Amino acid sequence: MSDNKHRVTRRQFLNYTLTGVGGFMAAGMLMPMLRFAFDPILKDEAGTEMVAVADVKEITTEPKRFDFKVKVKDAWYESEEPKSAWVYKTDKGEIIALSPICKHLGCTVDWNTDKEHPNQFFCPCHYGRYEKDGTNVPGTPPQAPLDRYEYKVKDGKLYLGKAKPRKEA
Repeated sequence: MSDNKHRVTRRQFLNYTLTGVGGFMAAGMLMPMLRFAFDPILKDEAGTEMVAVADVKEITTEPKRFDFKVKVKDAWYESEEPKSAWVYKTDKGEIIALSPICKHLGCTVDWNTDKEHPNQFFCPCHYGRYEKDGTNVPGTPPQAPLDRYEYKVKDGKLYLGKAKPRKEA
């Protein structure tokens, strides 16, 4: 066997060295850009914590609208998003917190504003109606019940979390 088969020429050595150095330099420039692009996506979602909305003493059996703000982080931009909830107590004392967003086209529902159908949530956009517990009235445009907020009561305050869709119709 000859020794020339296993030897690296000077030209090959320079090629390998320059390619390796160029690769490290390219990776050094690309890594910060990739991290900048993907880091916000991989972080925990903001706005998932519970927010104090009202004193439990203020909640009655009649639905009442409570407005509150939730901190929202959209990539690098942080803001406070206004939200609201219809909150009431059942006869058994259970607290119900409903989202005011109509499941038909996203309009805002109001409580007891339709004179023909009292004691219901009413959506003025397309005449959608919901019962007091948030279930949609059959034969009206909404095809699903109003979303319910997760809640907890602590130190006499009502805290609301995210609104969760309900499956029953």
